[in-house]
Amino acid sequence: MDLPNTMRAVEISAPGGPEVLREGVRPVPVPGAGQVVVRLDYAGVNRPDALQRAGAYDPPPGASDLPGLEGAGTIVALGAGVTRWKIGDKVCALFPGGAYAEYAQTDAGQVLPVPDGMELRAAACLPETFFTVWSNVFMRGGLQAGERFLVHGGSSGIGTTAIQLANLAGARVFATAGSDAKCAACEQLGATRAINYRSEDFVKVMQAEGGANLILDMVGGPYLPRNLKALAEDGRLVQIAFLQGPKVEVNFAPLMVRRLTITGSTLRPQSDAAKAAIATALEREVWPHLSAGRVAPVIDSEFALAEAAEAHARMESSAHIGKIVLKIAR
Repeated sequence: MDLPNTMRAVEISAPGGPEVLREGVRPVPVPGAGQVVVRLDYAGVNRPDALQRAGAYDPPPGASDLPGLEGAGTIVALGAGVTRWKIGDKVCALFPGGAYAEYAQTDAGQVLPVPDGMELRAAACLPETFFTVWSNVFMRGGLQAGERFLVHGGSSGIGTTAIQLANLAGARVFATAGSDAKCAACEQLGATRAINYRSEDFVKVMQAEGGANLILDMVGGPYLPRNLKALAEDGRLVQIAFLQGPKVEVNFAPLMVRRLTITGSTLRPQSDAAKAAIATALEREVWPHLSAGRVAPVIDSEFALAEAAEAHARMESSAHIGKIVLKIAR
């Protein structure tokens, strides 16, 4: 397939707010060994994109400096050694960067088929969020049927995904959110109880329920000691971000007395092999549910590629419920 030499892409002109995102022209990427190039129809918008834009989350070595960690479209070029995929396949993929563009490249192991019956717009919302939730809630956190699971930011892309997957796994799901409307959305997705953190104390709610066996948190800061109080004995806390900061004073004595576990991860710096292992587990365990319609991404809004700044402003307002997508119009 003949590809153009250049493409439209959204660049970070300088570290700063949403306004630093500018549309520019870049060379179309060429796949290396074991890589594919995807012509993107849609790209998902995620918090790490905003961190990179602000100068707080550098791309891993060798990755594109363009923002964008997930998207969906058509494979248009194959690197040496790629055997599973062929040109013309409709896919969604996790990218190390570069998805705010017409074309992006990634390791072939981080590519997944579009679930049966799903539009590319929805498929673009899957990789970053589902990789993150599956690897942290199930692979790292070990969530089991019957356990009490608390996810903070329940109306976010991560939260709406975690609620659905945990509910599907047979857990009792609790979620925090910042408005009654967001709480209602969480309960519609399968949360047993949504907690409006502006009017209720999630620690008291969880303690009344016997404590959380597992908590997924992206808030950090003052939530860390409160999370420890909200855990049941032998409970686990998985940390995936620090929206309110990574530093806080904590009394760790209860950690030993109550046998608590604190762990966490970030997805982007992990090896291609580690990400491929997550993709394999997702395709086996989750993709059948997506194809059957038992789980689906919640989409808040859509913006054109040239409106990436507006998309980031929407995300950082925290007014959204679910995912925000960019349409890569041609």
